[in-house]
Amino acid sequence: MTAQIFLAEMFGTMTLLALGCGVVANVVLAKTKGFSGGWLLINFGWGLGVFSGVFVAAQSGAHLNPAVTVGLIANQDVHEFAPGVAITVANTLLYFAAEMLGAFLGAVLAWLTYRNHFDHPDTETGAKLAVFSTGPEIRNKPWNLVTEIIGTFFLVFVIGSLGGTPHELGPLAVGLLVLVIGASLGGPTGYAINPARDLGPRIAHALLPIKGKGGSDWSYSWVPIVGPLVGGALGGLTAGAIF
Repeated sequence: MTAQIFLAEMFGTMTLLALGCGVVANVVLAKTKGFSGGWLLINFGWGLGVFSGVFVAAQSGAHLNPAVTVGLIANQDVHEFAPGVAITVANTLLYFAAEMLGAFLGAVLAWLTYRNHFDHPDTETGAKLAVFSTGPEIRNKPWNLVTEIIGTFFLVFVIGSLGGTPHELGPLAVGLLVLVIGASLGGPTGYAINPARDLGPRIAHALLPIKGKGGSDWSYSWVPIVGPLVGGALGGLTAGAIF
């Protein structure tokens, strides 16, 4: 059971990141078919990436995100991570490890897909990092942190409401939620709303042999880790108190 949960969560997160990083690459890297496709194309790509990843990771409960895992812990009405998977320290670390590994692997797959475009001389250095990790349009770390907290709060809070709401959307509901968060709240920071989504690919950016890639902006990297974890905990607490 433990191995199955780990693999489901890892492959689900890998699917999310391969498709999410892939749509960013298609929009920002030179000489792609989707070059300059715009912010909404990126929003749709990430939303449908979540939709796909949730199906893949159904057996693990499809957290795909340490902030969601933390939100479930904070929600007093939730007693399992998935059917038969108790909320324990060991299982929490299992989910975190699967999410981080999946995020790293998904980013590597996106890089392999677009390797020629990463190395093309017309691709800007900043665009190469943008495929992997988020960054603010206006760099003000305390306010960037607030943005990530708010975005992740709504992610976990609304997910917490879905179980008590009559609908038959399934994973599509979560995908549409991520799409609207990106379209409405994602402009300031690029809406990480997921520590693994940002840190795993940032590590991949640091390690991969990408021509002219520049630095990995480690001075900012704590914001898309701390912000989503705080937002996820607040979202889980609020959902548990209301729904």
